[in-house]
Amino acid sequence: MKNRKVEIIYATLELAAENGLGSVSMQQIAGKVGITKASLYNHFASKEEIVEAMYDVLRNASKQRIHADLPDLDRLTPDIPLQAILNGAVGSYRNMVNDPEMFRFYKVIMSERAINPAAAEIMVKETRTMIHATKMLFYALQIKGIAYFEDADAAAFSFAMAVHSIIDYECDLKQTGVEIEKDMMQEYISEFCRIYEQ
Repeated sequence: MKNRKVEIIYATLELAAENGLGSVSMQQIAGKVGITKASLYNHFASKEEIVEAMYDVLRNASKQRIHADLPDLDRLTPDIPLQAILNGAVGSYRNMVNDPEMFRFYKVIMSERAINPAAAEIMVKETRTMIHATKMLFYALQIKGIAYFEDADAAAFSFAMAVHSIIDYECDLKQTGVEIEKDMMQEYISEFCRIYEQ
């Protein structure tokens, strides 16, 4: 038996990717899935609720497909260079963001976030998740003597936001057809490591 909620989520994503989230109605979603509008409301109370569930479902599916997670913090040792650890963490996050379904979702959400509070909430949630994960990593790096931060929270925040901005910028360049001449992420990580590596 199909999971109807997941079916609704993917139908909504498909409609939103074609026409923009703002123009998608509950009636269209019901029609795409092949159910009545009343039946759709048995699963989700609103389009905003569908979009919120979409974020969780797609993010978890993407993480499972590409095994995206923080490095095993218990296995970190000073023998592993800081740059290798950060490259692995950022690479894992990048792979998740670039997973085709997740990328399509982010394109929809990013195009809507300035006018749709539900889309903006999802971007806030994603950014907070990224910042929290980076803090956990940085605390472990400091405890294990791999890196030293005067203020681990501030360093984690600035690193997460820089990574987020570079990924956004690369996405914009790709969307406009502009070739990325250098590995901006690698240059940033190298400079970060030069400053903070023990």
